[in-house]
Amino acid sequence: MTMNAVPTAIADVVVFEPTVIEDSRGMFFESFNLQEFIAAVPTALTDQHGGSVQFVQDNHSLSAANVLRGLHYQICQPQGKLVRVIVGEIFDVAVDLRANSPSFGKWVGTILSSANRRQVWVPPGFAHGFAVCSKDAQISYKTTDYYAPQHQRCLAWNDPAIGIEWPLLGEPMLSERDRSGTLLAQAEVFI
Repeated sequence: MTMNAVPTAIADVVVFEPTVIEDSRGMFFESFNLQEFIAAVPTALTDQHGGSVQFVQDNHSLSAANVLRGLHYQICQPQGKLVRVIVGEIFDVAVDLRANSPSFGKWVGTILSSANRRQVWVPPGFAHGFAVCSKDAQISYKTTDYYAPQHQRCLAWNDPAIGIEWPLLGEPMLSERDRSGTLLAQAEVFI
């Protein structure tokens, strides 16, 4: 095994810890292995009709200290995301927006960093966001569907009904869109 799959409080969200080989020359690890990914999350790359899904897009972002991005999702063309940090550290959050799920409205968060090399699988049907905990952070993530701005939605990062415990130092830096996110009670969710 090159990746250890660690369950979270929400069964469909999985953290992956790679096996890292280090010596005096440096280090090496396998950041993605499709067979091991599917073994850990058998339904991850299957759509609601049982069809096959694949990763179609890789994204890379750079954010400064105390930036909070999210909580984002696409109501149509929902994206599953496999998220990892290349430089720095973030607190990564997934919120279940599947109305028929026993964990609807619940959140799970994990620290992802260049030091721990962990990745998190955020399935379709979840809102996703992160707060930067280091001087800056570079994030790389694979998605199972293409970005569709017309379907993009934003859940309020500070909705008290969700109660995310963000590790922030004061007020976060937010985009205009993230500043005006929708409360869960009024949000479009997945049925």
